[in-house]
Amino acid sequence: MTTALIQIEQLRKSFGAVQVLHGIDLDVQAGEVVVVIGPSGSGKSTLIRCINLLEEYQGGVVRVDGVRVQKGPQLVTVRTDVGMVFQSFNLFAHLSALDNVALGPLRVHRLARSAALARAADVLAQVGMSEHSHKFPAELSGGQQQRVAIARALAMQPKVLLFDEPTSALDPEMVGEVLDVMQQLAKTGVTMVIVTHEMGFARRVAHRVVFMEAGRIVEQAAPEQFFGAPREARTQAFLKAVLQH
Repeated sequence: MTTALIQIEQLRKSFGAVQVLHGIDLDVQAGEVVVVIGPSGSGKSTLIRCINLLEEYQGGVVRVDGVRVQKGPQLVTVRTDVGMVFQSFNLFAHLSALDNVALGPLRVHRLARSAALARAADVLAQVGMSEHSHKFPAELSGGQQQRVAIARALAMQPKVLLFDEPTSALDPEMVGEVLDVMQQLAKTGVTMVIVTHEMGFARRVAHRVVFMEAGRIVEQAAPEQFFGAPREARTQAFLKAVLQH
């Protein structure tokens, strides 16, 4: 079996006296789409923020493409390889959509401006935002801003894309446009780890669904198994609660 692109072994994380991750083991294969679900406070966002060390962890090992994720010179490599899309869009208000997306290739990859702008235009087209490339964030809807944020992550040509509840800050009518873009991305073979409350999306797009509660992985399975015949009583109760709404 090939080595997983993301390897997480016995990951432990505490905020002060409160332990939020209790020895998490999780591998993600290249090209796999893993969706992480669970109640609020279960440690889902903390887990994916440990993958690129946005949260420092106290125990265990995380590797991305064989490189250990820890403080030091190799962290730049990891963060270049791992794109992240947040709940809030974090776009620069004084830059156009095109310039927001081109900034990473310019600063990090040291591309010539013409090449960076060409790459930015390509990924904006990929997320359906070409006609808005000249607009500033304040001129865009929340869904459009999130699509620009996805394009910004794609422009760095990462090996992995992490999504931390990318639709939770959006008005309901804007959620679909962002999920559609993510669904199209999943078909391209990019490796994705997605924290979301969107169960229909998880069922459609995931290769594997991971259910967390209280800082532990309770169950993980392919969507057909997970939603159709979950094994654990806690998973069954959670799905019953969220799917009846």
